[in-house]
Amino acid sequence: MHSFMDDQAVTERILSHVSNGTTDTGEEVWREPVESYRSEEHFQRELALLRRLAVPFCPSAALREPGSYVAREAAGVPILAVRGEDGKVRAFRNACRHRGAEIASGTGNTKAFVCPYHGWTYQLDGRLQRVSHEHGFPGLDKDAHGLVPVKAEERSGIVFVTQSPQDDESSPGETLPELIAPSLDLIGTHGNVADVNWKISLEGSIEGYHIRFGHRDTFYPYGYDNLNVVEMSGRHSRVTYPFKRIEKLADLPQAERRVEGRLTYVYHLFPNALVTVLSRHTNLVVLEPVAVDQTRLVSYALADTGGDPAAMESAKRDAEFVNQTGAAEDLALVEGIQRSMESGANECFTFGHFESAIVHFHRNLHAEMKREE
Repeated sequence: MHSFMDDQAVTERILSHVSNGTTDTGEEVWREPVESYRSEEHFQRELALLRRLAVPFCPSAALREPGSYVAREAAGVPILAVRGEDGKVRAFRNACRHRGAEIASGTGNTKAFVCPYHGWTYQLDGRLQRVSHEHGFPGLDKDAHGLVPVKAEERSGIVFVTQSPQDDESSPGETLPELIAPSLDLIGTHGNVADVNWKISLEGSIEGYHIRFGHRDTFYPYGYDNLNVVEMSGRHSRVTYPFKRIEKLADLPQAERRVEGRLTYVYHLFPNALVTVLSRHTNLVVLEPVAVDQTRLVSYALADTGGDPAAMESAKRDAEFVNQTGAAEDLALVEGIQRSMESGANECFTFGHFESAIVHFHRNLHAEMKREE
């Protein structure tokens, strides 16, 4: 069960902050050593952790039909997720059991996976169906040479993958609400590599302390200086970014207050994913560590268009505006932080009371890393 407030309660807290000139604050100041963003040994331990935990891989909407698949790297490992003829989503290590070639790439829809190297063919449930010139492999047990599965689970409209599960690991979505409704369709995917450690990239998305200065001409004219609602649910968090037009709800009864178009919700799905609920579309962004100083940002944009081409175009324009303004500004800032670490100016980064979602992230990350010792 999640512990996030409903829209009406969030609105009431925002309006109270507006009236009082306040914002949500945390109770702790956290100092994170810069070395944890630079150490190759620390980075390898983080990759091992990401393989142990249930992490978002793609939205369920990316696997809408039987045979739909997504193939990409997760925590440095090639993974393939596919919806079977039975409607179930499964995930596998993307490697042929013959000589290890990747059997799929990107996205698509197929009846079976045929290895591009020698034609070994696998059913959607991972079973080895056909071996070309099978007589050349006497005694081959096809039942023992299916694709190697990894744990896959659909929760909150998201496919979570666990590469190396442990018995004591909780369900990935047990402290999350429905984030991506079944009515949302995939309207676009995007991937780019940023020259920044994955944690620095994440930190820039879960605090509003920087809005006035980091987004002076884009977001700030429509929003507030350092006014956010910050909530925790298990290891996850949600930061609410209100727009000034939310003040128009002040005179309405709580039951009639609708927040659509008046705020942005940013959910942090521990450890390395974000769901942003914006005016006309929703984004799932997975921050995939590539190297200690590089992150692949895998983005899925979704919207409820009802099959209306005009609604589709409106949602795409909304997504493009965010990508070209706020996202681009954040990217420039965090890549600058990555470069500045080489100066040696800071031994640690300090996160204060206005950055409590970041503090929550680091506290939980440290706890999980300690379990790995």
